[in-house]
Amino acid sequence: MTQLFALHSAYGLATAAAAIDAGLLGDPSVKSADRVLVPFTSSRVPETTVGIAADPALRSLRQRFDRVEELEAVLGPLHPSSWEPAIGDLPVLERLLTRAWGLDPHDLELFVQSPQVAPARTLMSLFPHARITIIGDGLMTYSPMRVRLPYTVAARIERVVHADVVPGVRPLVGSPRAEVVPVPPESFRAVLFETDAVKNDAALDSDLPTVLVLGQYLSALGLMTPAAEIALQRDMIDRAARWSPRRIVFKPHPAAPPLLTDAVRARAEGHGIEFVEYRGALAAELLAERLDAVAVVAGFSTALPTVRALFGRKIGAAGTEAVLRALSPFENSNRIPATIVDALTREDSPYADPERLQLLVDAVGYAMQPKIAGHLRGRAEALLHGLDPVERDRYFAPERLSALRLPGAPEERMLHRVLRPAGGIGRVEEWRLTVIGAQRRVRRAWRVIRGR
Repeated sequence: MTQLFALHSAYGLATAAAAIDAGLLGDPSVKSADRVLVPFTSSRVPETTVGIAADPALRSLRQRFDRVEELEAVLGPLHPSSWEPAIGDLPVLERLLTRAWGLDPHDLELFVQSPQVAPARTLMSLFPHARITIIGDGLMTYSPMRVRLPYTVAARIERVVHADVVPGVRPLVGSPRAEVVPVPPESFRAVLFETDAVKNDAALDSDLPTVLVLGQYLSALGLMTPAAEIALQRDMIDRAARWSPRRIVFKPHPAAPPLLTDAVRARAEGHGIEFVEYRGALAAELLAERLDAVAVVAGFSTALPTVRALFGRKIGAAGTEAVLRALSPFENSNRIPATIVDALTREDSPYADPERLQLLVDAVGYAMQPKIAGHLRGRAEALLHGLDPVERDRYFAPERLSALRLPGAPEERMLHRVLRPAGGIGRVEEWRLTVIGAQRRVRRAWRVIRGR
């Protein structure tokens, strides 16, 4: 049997490696499968990014696989996310890749990240006999599918293997059919430590109580204006200051402009706190450990629940409520990560119990994708029936509740009720067709009366 791993992020690679070590993908002591890593770069500008195929910090993780077959070597100048061949070309491509990578297409298990988009979606269609496992990629795993996959693909998704960074909460991707396989925290933690390639860094050497602040550069994603992001970064510093640190270490997004860092620095100095900018290669989770951070603060980064679940660090967030209001359309995939982080970091959060948090995730997931996640409607109704208006409006847009006719939707105006579509067409069109039908029936009856 061949296990083919098409992965693009360090987090996904670490999840796969930890699952292998934990024996979740077969007994690691028994050679029962040929494991092939097919790495690719999902960055919009791949030339500016060190991919998982070349990152020296990931060398030991790549050694979990028998061989590496880079996808870019096959696609050439074509960006992986643009690889969407015509349906008629898939059988030819299957034969070509089977020969190029030495695969048995009839005894193949395919592991993919981000199954809704290319190249993962292309590979799932290209190998029609392969069993499929989704490898989680942080908090995005808890979101429902963004698109409805063809039945011939969806029926072959058997498992979702994910780092269990929100204990007790099941991810929605692949549900309701796929088996959820959580990777034990100890296995994931051990794999993360393997990626620590930074041995000496002066920025990490200090005995001062430290809070780590993580930048995300949300304005680049169109989630907020640059001015709003500067205000958000300042709020992060204010949130970090609640732990009374002597030092703040700020890890900016690699693409963030210096202007954002300058605003954060000024805010920290205004609190009388020493400020250090860290632009090294160490992952946020490991950086928090190296610093022995009192707490970690961010927007809605996956690092927050990860450092909490794996290392027991305190976490805080800023701007999550504003982000939840600004996300558009409602089905934006960032909504579930923002919801989870908001629920985990609120003071006296009503979602401290995993079962209650699961109910919130299920309800928001249904509101995002009511057709794909239709099986969750009952869960959404159960949550909304018991929410007060302030709590309900924090996570659900009134317009969305009205469109789905969910509990808590605002009272519908008379005009909207009259014009509301029914049966797939607008009310006005329904009335017009009714009048036309009545006119035709009258004309037919008149012709019968006149004997024609």
